[in-house]
Amino acid sequence: MHRVGVVTRSRRRRSPGDVRAELVVLANRLPVDRVVHADGSEDWRRSPGGLVSALAPVMAANRGAWIGWPGDVMEECEIFEHDGITLVPIGISQQEYEEYYEGFSNATLWPLYHDLVAKPEFHREWWDAYVAVNRRFAETAAEVAAEGATVWVQDYQLQLVPSLLRELRSDLRIGFFLHIPFPPAELFSQLPWRRELLEGLLGADLVGFQLSGAAQNFIRLVRQRVGHKTHRDTVYLPDGRTVVAKAFPISIDTAQFEKLAASPGVQARAKQIRDDLGNPRRIFLGIDRLDYTKGIYARMRAFSELIHDGHFSVEEATFVQVASPSRERVDQYRKLRDETDRLVGHINGDLGRIGRPAISYLNASFPQSEMAALFVACDIMVVTPFRDGMNLVAKEYVACRLHEDGALVLSEFAGAAEELRQAFLVNPYDINGMKAQMLAAYRADPKDLGRRMRAMRRTVAENDVANWANAFLTELTTPRPAHDKHLRPVKRA
Repeated sequence: MHRVGVVTRSRRRRSPGDVRAELVVLANRLPVDRVVHADGSEDWRRSPGGLVSALAPVMAANRGAWIGWPGDVMEECEIFEHDGITLVPIGISQQEYEEYYEGFSNATLWPLYHDLVAKPEFHREWWDAYVAVNRRFAETAAEVAAEGATVWVQDYQLQLVPSLLRELRSDLRIGFFLHIPFPPAELFSQLPWRRELLEGLLGADLVGFQLSGAAQNFIRLVRQRVGHKTHRDTVYLPDGRTVVAKAFPISIDTAQFEKLAASPGVQARAKQIRDDLGNPRRIFLGIDRLDYTKGIYARMRAFSELIHDGHFSVEEATFVQVASPSRERVDQYRKLRDETDRLVGHINGDLGRIGRPAISYLNASFPQSEMAALFVACDIMVVTPFRDGMNLVAKEYVACRLHEDGALVLSEFAGAAEELRQAFLVNPYDINGMKAQMLAAYRADPKDLGRRMRAMRRTVAENDVANWANAFLTELTTPRPAHDKHLRPVKRA
């Protein structure tokens, strides 16, 4: 979905003990993808995404190391350097991939943290694999980090790492950031290992969330389930240490998207897209991973009903839906793909015309330049997840609207809705309400659209991904006085 960086040759090291990094990032994946050349040789290129772009210069300037899985099932991998960053691969076996990643991370935690849009599964062997892989990450970080280093752990796959690492290296400053939502107590409490996860996160000095409500959910659960004293955004531990939980809404590299949108190649491709679609009055656009949390099925139903009800014809409006393949080995995702295929076929069979499908559906991944061209070409962006930590696609669309036109239809359950208040906000569970807002965006006065888009573009420009990373790291590395360790904890519920 994003443009990748230039492939570079990498200088290799032998063991984690050879590395002494001042800044260590841990994430499920390394920030590079393996490349196989025509001659059979292998190398690496930078992965897409704002997190990599934001942290790469900071890590290069601070002798940084990034610990993560390289993307292949393997037992042993070598340490190497890429673009000035030391990359430390973590080997994951086939069984661990199935149980730690596909199982506990994506069939237990993912649905649980997304408001039970799908039913989570609880299996003890999945939990055991999750513990084992998290311990491997923590042990590697303990070897790699220099004395007093800063360690930043990323996302839901590694929630036990902070406490496991703290046991090994009490000298470190440890931060954790959750990129997906954090559920309320009523949902989180279903998890059999709820206390263990909370205590895992409490190994960090700073726990970051997308929204303030998620941070408060965490504070409330720590008070209720673990029994520590809390006040506002702070947890007071018996050993005198404090843990702060705050919101740090993630963003995008705004300048990069603006530059890409303005490039002649993207502008020409955007014109070609409109021509290929028959130059309708309005083009609706959805870009998502094919995931049951994204609300793709509901939004396509809403669009088809607008045509069926006579609000516009397939000559006047069309919908382009890009659904990148996702977790195709998981049964729920295969079923979602089949259901989506059937719905698109049904809608186009009922409402389409020769050369004029109601929905142009693309179950594929595309480079960043193609995504930017779609953002430029299309008039109405529809982002309607049932629950999303942030949703950067909404911000990418706004960044690419250089002429301050276009409309954003946005789920109020996406984290981005707290910042992009000028969007046409919808409840994705309310099909009629979604139809009304999509129609309002279709019929909106250009002056109203310009006012909305100017405000959203200003928000995205002022709060880009570099500001996000700097804000988190500044908060993490600012010394905090220890509290009185004799403070009495509250009674555990």
